[in-house]
Amino acid sequence: MEREALISLLAGRPIVLVGMMGAGKTTVGRKLASRLGLAFVDSDDAIEAAAGMKIEDIFATRGEAEFRAGETRVISRLLREPDTLIATGGGAFINPETRELIKAGGISVWIKADFELLFSRVSRRSNRPLLKTADPRATLKALIDQRYPIYAEADVTIVSRDVPQDVVAADIIAALSAHLSGTGPQT
Repeated sequence: MEREALISLLAGRPIVLVGMMGAGKTTVGRKLASRLGLAFVDSDDAIEAAAGMKIEDIFATRGEAEFRAGETRVISRLLREPDTLIATGGGAFINPETRELIKAGGISVWIKADFELLFSRVSRRSNRPLLKTADPRATLKALIDQRYPIYAEADVTIVSRDVPQDVVAADIIAALSAHLSGTGPQT
């Protein structure tokens, strides 16, 4: 019953997961989409498909500004697809134009995680263009300081922690239901 009620409250609007790299947007997003019967789209995968190249290569050959412009175009298109869950890249919601598109066309959920959890997760992979610096810890800390006040504009905030992703997905369902029905706090 919970699934049907939430789908009804969404009225076709996509759920858009925002937050830092490593917060779990893709992993939790897949589980959440499956539980809710929604199509799952990772905006980074959609950007790579549209550009015909990997994100790292877009950054290297075209620069971050061109990547962000393409990201805005792709997310704008994805927001028009009903009954969808979109996992965005860490910088998507930071872009004012993209943020406004998400606010107008979807329900945003910030998956918030503390620094140590994020760093342990992103350190496992080498495909994070913004962390290819002399001091990735300091870079991640600076990104958190810059981005968290903006992520806080999301409709709903969920704290990610070191628990099974199904637990975080259940937290999101409960928070979205409360937010959309007006029966609970944002967090």
